[in-house]
Amino acid sequence: MNAGQDVLKKRTLSIKTLPVRIIIPVALTILLFVLTIFLLIIPLIERNMMDGKREGLMQLTDSAWSILNLYHSKSMNGILTEKEAQKKAVEDLRHLRYGPEREDYFWINTMAPDMIMHPYRSDLEGTDISQFKDPSGKRLFWEMVQIVEKQGAGYVDYLWQWKSDAQRIVPKISYVKGFKPWDWVIGTGIYVEDVRAQISSINRHLTLTCLFILTLFITLSGYIIWQSAESQKEKIKAQEQSQLREKQLLQADKMTSLGILVAGVAHEINNPVTSLMLNAPNLKRAWASFTPILDDHFKKNPGTVLCSMPYPELNGRIQAMLSAIEDGSARIKQIISELKDFSRPTGTTMKKDIDVNSLVAKSVDLMQPHLKKATHHLRVHTHPGLPLIQGNFQKLQQVIINLLVNACQALEHPEQSIEIATSLDESSGYVTIRIKDTGPGLPPQALKNITEPFFTTRRDEGGTGLGLSISEKIISDHKGVIDFQSELNHGLTAIISLPYDDPNHLPDQ
Repeated sequence: MNAGQDVLKKRTLSIKTLPVRIIIPVALTILLFVLTIFLLIIPLIERNMMDGKREGLMQLTDSAWSILNLYHSKSMNGILTEKEAQKKAVEDLRHLRYGPEREDYFWINTMAPDMIMHPYRSDLEGTDISQFKDPSGKRLFWEMVQIVEKQGAGYVDYLWQWKSDAQRIVPKISYVKGFKPWDWVIGTGIYVEDVRAQISSINRHLTLTCLFILTLFITLSGYIIWQSAESQKEKIKAQEQSQLREKQLLQADKMTSLGILVAGVAHEINNPVTSLMLNAPNLKRAWASFTPILDDHFKKNPGTVLCSMPYPELNGRIQAMLSAIEDGSARIKQIISELKDFSRPTGTTMKKDIDVNSLVAKSVDLMQPHLKKATHHLRVHTHPGLPLIQGNFQKLQQVIINLLVNACQALEHPEQSIEIATSLDESSGYVTIRIKDTGPGLPPQALKNITEPFFTTRRDEGGTGLGLSISEKIISDHKGVIDFQSELNHGLTAIISLPYDDPNHLPDQ
């Protein structure tokens, strides 16, 4: 309870000591920013957009006016009659569209005014539209004619149907221009709602931006308060991590010392094993010399029993024991040699030719006692004729042994299996070693961190988390790649890929 009160006091102190003079200027800056955006910038953008739209209307109308002028020139030059020219001009403009949806249009009326052409109001064509009014009562076409008579061209605002939808009436601004040779008025317009929709979109974006800035400010302020309150906790955590790293390094040092001890023990065992290897063949030859004499003796005394068994049975057993002593001493000699090679400090040379199949075989041989204890289902598949790779035999053997140790430790009972296989990927130029166990596997997060230094899932059992990190470094030094694949309850697979240079550089058969 006291500890919780201490934490609360620290957080309260952090809030009180937070300099208010930092918060007030930032808050005022944000307020001024928001007011500037909504009271100055947005209205300015709206005016500029409207001015841009008006300018666009004028340019579009001038373009359509130039079509009328083109056909008028053809009629003046005798290429077309005036009626033909007017008809072709009307048809060209009737089908002329622009805008994002290609639904904006032009119309033509006379100075009377009578409607000559309107793409969406064909019912008005050929009629007197001087008294035509919009829903607000404005005589829009009469007003257009008045503007053309006074100024030659100009803008008119009114209410009109939304494109082809006669049921929807919205505000519209149009630009009209007179064509004196034919006493026509041509015009086009924009819907105010389009501009308002764009302004609303800008408003939404700016509002979201302001909210984001405000949220960021609040978050940063909260972070400062939280950081002050949590600083002591982080310090304690760092101390704990430091102590953990120290313990892990001590454990790694123990493992190094154990390797030196193994090398020493192997050296001490080597002398008596050498004696066994020398004496076992001599005993075998001596027994072979005694056998004819014993055979002759027991033929004369067939009922004689030695060591509670008949002579023929004893003879067979002694020969089997002598062979077992000879084979066992050779086996011990081989294991000692491999232990000494493995524990010997590795050199820096990475240019030795290595037979990958031999590397795997020797590593499995060295790990045989552990593998036999861990699983009843050990399978080794080697690809024949693998090309040699270049590297350091002891270092690569260290990697394979690390992976085999991990595979043994992962199995929950001997009925689960371990599989070791070598293969050749000619397309990528790699020799591959695959070590797979059928243990419980790893979750995705553990698999992601598997090669990080000091990461281990077996810390309570003395794991240091250094083996796979060192293994990855060794494979990287050999310009190779080590990859791990796993699913929960489906085991773990380690894949080592090592490059080879010359595919014809094969081991001696």
